[in-house]
Amino acid sequence: MELTVLSGNPQATIRYGRILGNVLGPGSVIGLVGELGSGKTCFIKGLTATLTGIAEEDVTSPTFTFLQEFSGTLPLYHFDLYRIKSPADLSDLGFYECAYGTGVTVIEWADRAEAALPPECIIIYLEHIEENSRRLTFKACGEAYEKILQKFIHALEGGS
Repeated sequence: MELTVLSGNPQATIRYGRILGNVLGPGSVIGLVGELGSGKTCFIKGLTATLTGIAEEDVTSPTFTFLQEFSGTLPLYHFDLYRIKSPADLSDLGFYECAYGTGVTVIEWADRAEAALPPECIIIYLEHIEENSRRLTFKACGEAYEKILQKFIHALEGGS
């Protein structure tokens, strides 16, 4: 199951992250794929703010540490794999404990660890269209994530 939405500005991308954060449960895994400047960090700002209560402006990409952990309604593990040298490095980062744990795991540059991702997850492809416009394509892998994506769609349409 897939859904494509357009974002006209960074705040809209943050809003999509907030909405998804509201429908995630324990053990959720979200992979983000997109070139530099495609909106991955904006999306994560919204997701993190919803799950942890941290102000959006305080959320940054953990590029130099690979992982940021946040406490909140659910533990949130934010991986940035931009600088990973090999998927074999994932074990040293605690990737598998997080991705197969009970918190929410969000992975920037998920395509760099595609084979290591759980078979069930949501992958979000972010594309730069214009200066502030982005295309986000949500791909649900597995029945549980199709249900999450359906809840996300319902929330977008104004449902609760």
